[in-house]
Amino acid sequence: MATKVPTKEIQGKILDNMRRWQKIENAAVSSTGHVMERTKNPLIRLVMEIIQRDSQMHYHVQEFIADSLESKTVSLTPDELHDVWNMIEEHIKLEEKTVELANEAIKALQGKKMVVQEYLLEYLLIDEKKHNKILETLGTIKKGMYPYG
Repeated sequence: MATKVPTKEIQGKILDNMRRWQKIENAAVSSTGHVMERTKNPLIRLVMEIIQRDSQMHYHVQEFIADSLESKTVSLTPDELHDVWNMIEEHIKLEEKTVELANEAIKALQGKKMVVQEYLLEYLLIDEKKHNKILETLGTIKKGMYPYG
């Protein structure tokens, strides 16, 4: 029979995890900075900038999670979501168009040995799909809310 772990203990473990993870994200920001200082290659610099900004955003999200466990209660009411849902749906359409454009560009480059462009387009496609996924997941939250689901 599984023992029930107290909520406070779970929260403490997640909080500790977020703080340790933030240290790694800070190290990643520093590491990418060192690589950028060392190279003049624009592709390598661009990739390091992408990773650096992602690490900075990860840190921000981890801080939000930690704050939500320590002091700031996070809530989302049906009315708050309803007030902006039409705009979010419009944004979802924009994101879908970006995925279409990325796919078109990738298809046009297939077999052309333009590996740098293909590499960057694949990155863009992955990122646009990620945007779609997080908006889609926000939609599942909406579906679980009465009366706007």
